[in-house]
Order: sequence, then C-alpha cells, then structure tokens
Amino acid sequence: MHPLLQGILLGFTISVIPGPPLFTLLQTSIHRGMKSGFFLAAGIFLSDMIVVYLSFLGALQFINQKHNYIIAGVIGGLILIGFGVYTFYHKVHIDENNMPVEVRVAGPVTYILKGFFLNIMNPFVWILWISAMVGVSSGFGDNKHGVELFFIGTLITIFSSDLLKVFIANKLKQRLKASLIARINHLVGLLLVIFGVFLIISAFLRFG
Repeated sequence: MHPLLQGILLGFTISVIPGPPLFTLLQTSIHRGMKSGFFLAAGIFLSDMIVVYLSFLGALQFINQKHNYIIAGVIGGLILIGFGVYTFYHKVHIDENNMPVEVRVAGPVTYILKGFFLNIMNPFVWILWISAMVGVSSGFGDNKHGVELFFIGTLITIFSSDLLKVFIANKLKQRLKASLIARINHLVGLLLVIFGVFLIISAFLRFG
C-alpha cells in the first residue's frame, strides 16, 4: 500500500478519537460560530505539525541502527495497542443542557493560540505521535521519503476532518449524543489496536 494512502488511513483513525481538541472544536463551533472553529482547527494543525517534526527527528536517531528496527516497531505497536484499549473503554459524557449564550467573539489569533496550546499540552498527543513515528519509521526503514509521505497524508486528513467537524457541528448544534461518541470510542479503539498489531508484525516480517 502506498505510504500516502497508509497515512490517510491513520489520519482518519486519529481524527475520530474523542478528546479535548475534538470537544473544544464542537463547543467552539456551536457557541462561537464556524469561523472561530476554523481558526481553532488551524491552531491544532500547527501544533500537530510541530510534534510530528520533533518526533521525526528523534525517531530517526533512535532507529539509526538496523538492529533497533524490530525493537522500535514492537514498542510503537504496543503503545498504539495500549492507547487503543484505553480509547475503547474510555467513557465520554456530553452536557446536552449547556445552551449557547451570546458572547463577544475573540479574534483569530486567540483561537489559533487556544487550539495550539490545547493540543500541544496534551500528553496523549505526544505519546500518540511519537509511538506512531517510531513504529512507522521502523516499518519503512531507510525510506525517509515514504515516512514523509505517510505523515503528510496523516496531517492533511486530520486537518480536513477537523474542518468538516466544525462545519457539521455548526449545523447540528446540540444533536450529538453521548451514545454516539461511545460507539466512536469502540470503533477507534479497535482500529488503533489493529494498527498496532500491524506495526509489530510488519517489523518482524521486514527485519526479523
């Protein structure tokens, strides 16, 4: 499978993980309007790019020796599996009685910075990107271009999906149910576990 397509698949999986960025996007779009939601998504995207770049530098140094490929693949895969199990069992509650209120909408910079720091200060964001980078880098070996294409596909997919969430949330308002988020938890958890297993198996098949 082409690296770009693999990245798109991972990006789709990550984009539906419930967490602070997702719910802040929904809340901002509902309470502050679609334009504010777009700026918030831009801040999240910027922070993701920085974390991925830093992970890229660190991961490539870590697996510079070929005998580290299998270790890196196993560690990255196990972390993704653990994150998937956590996501599967994580319970999410949404306060459907919190009605929107009329407030002064802040400027674009405010929402960009809010999205940036909300995302980059979340430890799970670092765990997810570092584990994905280590696992993916071990699977592609010396093919740095493949790694770059993979994460380009991932980041573009996540950003596009965030913009779509903003648009939908602005239209649906308070119709999102906690039961629907719970089903998404289960689906995403299973997908992350499958992806983690795939990374482990691919590392052994390629370098074992």
